[in-house]
Amino acid sequence: MDAASFKTWLDAYKTAWETRDPQAVRELFSEQAVYVERPYQEPMRGRDAIAEYWSHIPVTQDDVHVRLEPLAVSSDLGIAHWWASFLRIPSGKRVHLDGVLAATFDADGKCRLFREWWHKREV
Repeated sequence: MDAASFKTWLDAYKTAWETRDPQAVRELFSEQAVYVERPYQEPMRGRDAIAEYWSHIPVTQDDVHVRLEPLAVSSDLGIAHWWASFLRIPSGKRVHLDGVLAATFDADGKCRLFREWWHKREV
């Protein structure tokens, strides 16, 4: 993984989230990927489980905006700071997220381990 490849992956992740496309998210991960959304929570295992998790996004989020800033890349690891905002369905409240992600990649550029830490503000 180099800086350009990580940026390309982040751009695809951003597009998948903003278009609320769980299948596009699925394609970013390896078959046996592990996705850790929150510490102390059981991780999702496998790209099908990840796609299932993301299948709830289109029915719970609207008007999604995502920004990602790569912070570091080293061999198979990329770290980024990210921000997202969206309207919560059905409440219509604006949600703001601020987080950091660490993604480990296989030789094909698919994410095999995804960990994130984030905070939420709802207005």
